[in-house]
Amino acid sequence: MSDLRRTRLLAALAAGLTLCAGLGVRSVADGEVAKYAGDALYTVLLCTLVVVVAPATSPPVAGAVALVLSWAVECAQLTGVPAALAERSVLARLVLGSTFNAPDLLWYAAGAGLFLLIRTVVPRPGGPRHA
Repeated sequence: MSDLRRTRLLAALAAGLTLCAGLGVRSVADGEVAKYAGDALYTVLLCTLVVVVAPATSPPVAGAVALVLSWAVECAQLTGVPAALAERSVLARLVLGSTFNAPDLLWYAAGAGLFLLIRTVVPRPGGPRHA
C-alpha cells in the first residue's frame, strides 16, 4: 500500500474515532465541558478530513486549514443563515451550529493544537518508527 493511501486510510480512521470521541463526551458530560470539548474535537475532525482529501498535506497546513474553516463557520453564524438551516436539518445544526459564541474561536484553536500534538507524537506512515 502506498504511503499516501495509508495516510488517507489512517486519517479516515482518525476521523471516525474523533466522531466517537465527540459523541462520547456528549454522553458523559454536559454544559461547558461538553460544549467546548465538542468545539475542539470539531476542529480535530476537520484536520483529519483535510488529510483524507489531501494526504500529502503537512500537519501544520492541515491544522491551519481546519482552523480557518472552523472560524469561518463560527463567523457565518453572525449572519443567521446557519440558524435558519439548523431549524430544518439536524445535520446542518451539527455541522454549522446556530449561534455565534466568541469563546468557541479559542476552543477551535485548541483543537488545531491538539491535532498538531497528536501528529507530533504519532509517527507518520512510512516514516521513522518509535524505538
